[in-house]
Order: sequence, then C-alpha cells, then structure tokens
Amino acid sequence: MNESISILSIFLLVNMTLITSTCHAQNRSDYPWEEMMENLSISDEEGDTRNWENELEELTDLVNNPVNINSATKEQLQRFPFLNDVQIENLLAYIYIHGSMQTVYELQLVEELDRQTIQYLLPFVCVEPVDKKESVTLKQILKYGKHEAVTRMDVPLYKRKGYEKNYLGPAVYNSVKYGFHYQEKVYAGIVAEKDSGEPFGALHNKQGYDYYSFYLLLHDIGILKTGIVGNYRLNFGQGLVLGQGSMFGKTAYSSSFTFRSTGIRRHTSTDEYNYFRGSGIALKWKQWTLSVFYSHRSLDGVIKGGEITSIYKTGLHRSEKEADKMNQLTMQMSGGNISYTGNSYQLGITGVYYCFNRSYEPELKDYSKYNLHGRSFYNLGMDYKYRFHRFSIQGEAALGISGMAFMNQVLYSPLQDIRLMLVHRYYSHDYWAMFARSFGESSSVQNENGWCLSGEITPSRYWKLFASIDLFSFPWWKYRISKPSQGVDGMFQSLYSPKRNLSMYVNYRYKRKERDVAGTDGKVILPTYQHSLRYRLTYSPDHLQLRTTVDYNHFHSQGQERSQGYQFTQSCSYAFSFPIKISVQGTYFHTDDYDSRIYASEKGLLYTFYTPSFYGQGFRFSACVRYDVNKVFMFLVKFGQTIYEDRENIGSGNDLIQGNKKADLQIQLRIKI
Repeated sequence: MNESISILSIFLLVNMTLITSTCHAQNRSDYPWEEMMENLSISDEEGDTRNWENELEELTDLVNNPVNINSATKEQLQRFPFLNDVQIENLLAYIYIHGSMQTVYELQLVEELDRQTIQYLLPFVCVEPVDKKESVTLKQILKYGKHEAVTRMDVPLYKRKGYEKNYLGPAVYNSVKYGFHYQEKVYAGIVAEKDSGEPFGALHNKQGYDYYSFYLLLHDIGILKTGIVGNYRLNFGQGLVLGQGSMFGKTAYSSSFTFRSTGIRRHTSTDEYNYFRGSGIALKWKQWTLSVFYSHRSLDGVIKGGEITSIYKTGLHRSEKEADKMNQLTMQMSGGNISYTGNSYQLGITGVYYCFNRSYEPELKDYSKYNLHGRSFYNLGMDYKYRFHRFSIQGEAALGISGMAFMNQVLYSPLQDIRLMLVHRYYSHDYWAMFARSFGESSSVQNENGWCLSGEITPSRYWKLFASIDLFSFPWWKYRISKPSQGVDGMFQSLYSPKRNLSMYVNYRYKRKERDVAGTDGKVILPTYQHSLRYRLTYSPDHLQLRTTVDYNHFHSQGQERSQGYQFTQSCSYAFSFPIKISVQGTYFHTDDYDSRIYASEKGLLYTFYTPSFYGQGFRFSACVRYDVNKVFMFLVKFGQTIYEDRENIGSGNDLIQGNKKADLQIQLRIKI
C-alpha cells in the first residue's frame, strides 16, 4: 500500500481528549483511507485501471497545508471525499450561526458529523483565527513559496523476453517531479518519465525522457478562481460530459458514490493519456462561475489509409512497433461551463467540442458497433444540486452527437446516524462522450441502466454497518456478452472498532452477471456468480501497526466447473523513535484460475498505489524502509518478490520471464525546501 497514504493522506485515529486546537503535526493511521483507495484501485473486468496519483498528491497538499475550518469554503470542503453535501452544509451553518470554532472539540457538536467522519477530517483541518485576506505579490510568492522534488527509480531483478531483441532501452524505470506552491494560490511543476524498456536520450527519445508534463496554476486571486497553462484535468457536473480523476465507485463507503465537481485541476501525475494540454480559466463573480478551456495535444495511435484505426493509451514506447504509434494524431478540444450557486441549490451547464486531425474509424465488432467514430464530436450537459433539510439531490442530463445520458442521486439522512442513498443512471447504448466518467458497473458512460440503493448506519460509537445493492442492465452487447444482459451487485460490511487502536471488519460481496460460454462463439450465454468474503483486523499500539487480511473468492457458472481462491496477508509497520519507518508484508495465495483471482494491496512509494492481482499458487513478500534524514531529505527503498509454485515461467510474449520468481527494487528520494 502506498506510503503516501499512510503518512500524508489518512485520518487521525485519536481519542478526542488528545486533540488540541492548533495545527500541529498529527499522528496518522493507515486504516480507512487504505480501504477506500484499495477498493477503487482494483481493475474492472474490462481492464480499466485508474491512476490515483493526482488524488494522492492533492490529499498530500491538504495534509501538509490543513484548511482552517473557520474560513473554509464549500469548494474547499468538497475536496474531502468522505464529506457528503448534508455534512458540508451543516458544518458551514454551524460556523455561520455560532461563529468561529475555538477548538476542534466543537466538531462533535456539528449535526451529522459522526465519530468516524471526524476522525477522517482531523488530519486535513485546523482551528485558527480568521485572518484578513492579503494581496498576493511576487515578492511574497518567491519568499514564502515551497519547493519539492521527487525522483523515483525502479530496478527489475529479472529479465523479460522483450529485452532480447525487441525493447530498445534499459529495463530501469525513472521519473522526476518538481513542484512549487505558495499557500493555495500558486502552483507550478514539471514531470518527466521514462518507462521500463524505453530508450533515454536516443532513438525516438533524443530529447531525454519519453514523457514531459508541466503546469502553472493560479487560484483564488480576486475574481480569478482558477487559471492554468499546461497539463490539466476537468470535472464538471456528474461527469457525464467531463469526468477526469474524481473519486467514485461501488465501495463500502457511501461517500465514494458521490461525484465531486472540482472544475479545472492541475495534472501532476505520470499518466500519459488522461489529461488536456493547453489553457483554462475560471472566473467567479458573486454566485456565478464561468469556466472556459482549450486543449491541443498529440496522441498515440495507428493510421491506415489516411484514417485513425486505433488510439493507443498505455504511453509505452519500448519497441519499434510501439514507437511507430507515438504522436501519430492530434486532438483539439474547447468548451466551457457556467454555474450558479444559491443558498441551497446549484445549477450548471457544460459544453465541449473536440475533433481529430483525421477521421477516427476503429474496427467496430458486434459488441462495439455503437462506439464512438468520426472526426468531430460535441457533448452538452445540464447539472443540478438541491438540498432540503435532510434531503440532498443532484444529477445531470447530457447529450452528444449520438445518444444521451442521465444520472440522478438522492441522499436522505432520517437520523444523524443513518444515511440512505439512491442512485439511478441511464446511459444509452449509442451515447458518445470521450471524456465522460461517472458512477456505474463499467468504466464508460455508455450502454448501461441501473438503480443502486445503499444504506449506512452507526448503531453505536463502536459499530458501523453498510449495505448496498445495484441492479444494472446492458441494453446492447458487451465484451464477452453477445446479447443484452443484466446483473446484480450486492455488498455488506460490518465494521467494529472497540478501541482507538483496534478495529476489524467483515465484507461480503455478491455479483451475478451473464457471459458467453468459452468455445461457443456467443451461442451459449449463462449467468456467472461470484462471492467474495474478506476479514481484516488492524491493531495499532503506539508506533506499531499490525494488519491481518483473509480473502476468499468463489466463482461459478451454470453447468461449468466451479473455481475458488483464497489469500492470507500479514503486514507489520513500525516507526522508530529516530526518523526511520519500516514496513514488511507477506502474502500466500492459492486460486484455481483467473476468475477466482485475489487482490493484495501493499505499501509503496510516495504518490503511488499498488494493488496487484494474483492467480495460481505462490507467495508475495515486500519490505519498505523510509528514512527522513531531516526536514529536507527523505529516502525510501522498497523490495518485493513474488514466487509462484504452479508454473515455471511468468507472463507471455515480450513480457515472458524465465523462472518462477519475480523481484523488484524501488528507490525514491524527496527534497523539500
């Protein structure tokens, strides 16, 4: 699991009697944020894997620069994914009615803020007198701005087949990131990366690194809400038009079901695909906010007969074949958003137009015959939010050059310790929206209808129960489903935390979907059933943290052979009295096949998140050592090795590894001034 989560972006598990009213450094536990990020980071069945680097860096900024709760705005509070709209409104109302808080003890008096939510919030906020706003000058920026540089190197202790003749560069991975910020007003940074197998300063990478990114962002200066030049991301409404990098998904946390409209954000990660490159500006006047943006960037792909036949999203340029796809097409995008925010409601309109330099004509198979193709496209969406007492509703309706999409959500809290949420979505089978991402069973906002009901209850200060059921259908074919289909996804979790340093939970998930039977060419389609059970125990006495995880998966289809898998993971972290922290973890896994695979998250480097999947039989061991030399230098080393007992080789094709062992060494250095 990512070390940055454990150090920089997790809630504070402390007894309220130990809380002070100042913004001093706080102890941070690994537990709840780990669970949410772990669930969100698991790939879906279509192979879509999210890169959470941007989110982790933003959480890092919030912990290093806690928000003064007495002057916090709704926009600032919406950056915390664990706060719902009702809680945000109640917190702002408390400050408005009672005046500035004198101590964080007062968070217990805010309606709807339960014990766990307060623990989530503590690392990110402080209580201080409200200072008068001062004008931002270049002298202040240069004098008080903060600098951070991070470099990372991954050294594989094995050799893939591709390095024998196909891969053009060394196996070492390297990235360099530099960031500068002044309060929450000015941000600037540059990112450079070379993937394993890519050449450095040679062949198609004569400029040095394979990927470069930069940004300059100004925030909250006069009527300027946001201004950016460089690489950026966009999130508006419910994500039906523009949804890049927001936290949402089906987890055992009701807050993860909510889409956050964050507007224009900087792109700080090494993700080489999910970003825009150009400029954007957001102006705020009274209750109105106007955002406009433009992007012009190159994309990897394949050109045949003067047409784009595929868009390459991995960012890998290791072989000549991959290098030939580099920067083969260009895409322009322009658009805007205008929103009005009232006392209890918000309305917004988002529009975007984008086009390629030539027609995009991918090979459309039966299941993808309604997918996006052509040269120019547009999307237009209208979103809303409204709060009435204990009700909060929000949604968006969108259309494009083809199809339409709707998403609506109702949150109701009949009592302080009970929350109910209903989410409905309708994404037509022919809706085209290249940058959309919102709540759903699949990764794309297309070809899906569904109703999801979830409930969260805190019967006592020690117990928290969560349950959800999602009934979904696909109006048209999907990958490996040669007909319209439907399914069910249910989840239940019981969390028990009797002490400040002891917690445990049991999570059960049931999923039923339909799938083509292998070897029948789609003529035989049967339902599949998957049961997943997890138990996790976390104990954190003083500087030690022990975490035990047991998983069991069961998968079967009618008339087909059943498969099952299980894993046992034990991790141990310890922070010495001197500035060294160590973490070790061991996993034993045993699964019958890929369908019964398991996931085992582990601590990683700063701003990264690692949750690999395993199938077959074997062991996984990792060890991570972090040394904070002083306030300026931080050095981190991680070693990991996987040993399979059921195979002689790992992988296939260019990624084939001779032998049953795979080991990696990762090194990271951070400098903060």
